This record gives sequence, structure tokens and C-alpha cells, in this order.
Amino acid sequence: MDAVESSGTVRQLGWGEGEWLNPPVRALPLGDGELVVTAKPETDFWRTTAYGFVHDDGHGLLAPLPAGTAMEVSFVVDYDRQFDQAGLLVRVDAENWVKTGLEYCDGVVQLGAVVTRDLSDWSSAPVPEWAGRTVTVRASRAGDALTVRARVDREAWRLVRLAPLAPDAVATAGPYCCAPTRDGLTVRFTGWTHGPADAALHE
Repeated sequence: MDAVESSGTVRQLGWGEGEWLNPPVRALPLGDGELVVTAKPETDFWRTTAYGFVHDDGHGLLAPLPAGTAMEVSFVVDYDRQFDQAGLLVRVDAENWVKTGLEYCDGVVQLGAVVTRDLSDWSSAPVPEWAGRTVTVRASRAGDALTVRARVDREAWRLVRLAPLAPDAVATAGPYCCAPTRDGLTVRFTGWTHGPADAALHE
């Protein structure tokens, strides 16, 4: 299944169309349509589970994600410090959000998602072959569900997570990054689109 198969228009979003949740050190638009973001050190999104702390100071460039729509973010995975991370953040409020993307953890790049409803729930799987390549993460909102998919380059989409999201919830979404353990993380975002939700959960 092509995850963007549905009626409606897919639109490339400009980096100026979002609002920063916790502005980064620097966000530099490039002439080729890319955005280079430098994260502040010791930033993250997490709530309590296992680690015992709450962090809500990661960087997210967010725009509306109404019910019945989907959003994609593309970026280059070229980071290599513990818990370096980038991808797509879907946010209702500080206690209800989903982040999905690539995180460097325990010596390898991992594809995963954190679903937070008061407490954070993390799932991940190693994808070392994705390092140094362009990854796209997609969140599709339909009914009471948020379907999260990802792919590298133009390979097939992989289902990452199916999470609950109330149909009447007011949500925003967009590119995010965090640098929990170091200074100087820079992430190169290459695309940001908004369009219709996926036509179906399965092919």
C-alpha cells in the first residue's frame, strides 16, 4: 500500500508555517528547501515511566493536524550519540502526545515511537542499515486512531505503531528533535507535508 493513496491534496509545508514548541539553538532554512536545526543540550520529551523524570523541553515545529489528515516529515539520520533523536511529534498537550522517528540508543540507530497518555510507553527496533540515509515518518489520523509508519529512501512503508487519539482532540504535529545527553546535535530536515489520512489501515 502507498500510504498517501486517498482523495485530496498532499501539500508541502513551508518551515515558516509552524510554531516552535521550545525553540532550538538555531533553525536555519536552506535554499534547497531543507531546514537545519541545532538542538539545545539535555532536551527530551518523556513522562515518568522507568526513568522517574518528566521532560517536556524538546524542540517541535508544529502545525495543525485535524482529524482525517496525515503529516510526513523527512530527515537525514547522521547522529551517533546516546539518545540523539529526530522525527515527527504529534501533540495534544503536555500529557498526551506521540513522538516517532529514529533514535540512537545503545550503539545503534533504532526506529521507534513513544506514546504518552499521562505516562510514556516506548517501543523500538534496531535499523542500523538506515544510518546516513533519508528517513520519512508519517502519522495518519482517522477515527479514534493515529497510525504511524516509516520508510527509508523510497522503500516500502513499515507500520511502527497504532495508537489511540480521540476524534475530537485538537492536535498539532511536525518535525522534532532532542539531544538528551550532549551539546551540538544538528539535524537536517528535508521535507514536511500535510494531506489526507491513509485510505486504509491495511492493504
